[in-house]
Amino acid sequence: MKHCGTQELETGRLLLRRLSVDDSEMMYNNWASDPNVTRYLRWNAHRSWGETAELLNEWEKHYPDPAYYQWGIVDKRSGVLFGTISIFSAVDMKTGWHLNTERLGPAWETGYALGRKWWNKGYATEALCAVRDYWFGTVGAPWLAACHANDNIASSAVLQKAGFVYDHDVTEHKFDGTPVPSRAYHLIKEDL
Repeated sequence: MKHCGTQELETGRLLLRRLSVDDSEMMYNNWASDPNVTRYLRWNAHRSWGETAELLNEWEKHYPDPAYYQWGIVDKRSGVLFGTISIFSAVDMKTGWHLNTERLGPAWETGYALGRKWWNKGYATEALCAVRDYWFGTVGAPWLAACHANDNIASSAVLQKAGFVYDHDVTEHKFDGTPVPSRAYHLIKEDL
């Protein structure tokens, strides 16, 4: 596995690119301030545009790190930024897997969020497949994990369409410590 960082990716309809503080307004307006979007995320809806700018400023600082993967999801035709997708080290997800993590190595998890106007149009699956292919093809990783809150049925469908397989139940935690009953999935490169 050779970390390559957040490189620009393109699909039929989407451009996945690095984010910057300049994206604050679109991120805040299109999804970060919407409690219906963030209810299944680890973080709560932003209360101000400044909160979004602060987060983007932090994310932007990490882009020089080759093990940092955080993309904005942009509609290629309109140029509108409407979501994010990331891959991050999931060091707390060491146990419970029904696969040989000793052989495959530590867990890296993917996560995504899209504005409500863009739900049920296949964008999440399209973005996830692009990131999945980059992770396995360019980075050369052997596997990828994902989790979703039990109540987030739409995320379950997205993961399965991208080839992920349910593995086990787990309790995730929001950043404020709130426990969230969740389902863990895995995808092994050799199973694609």
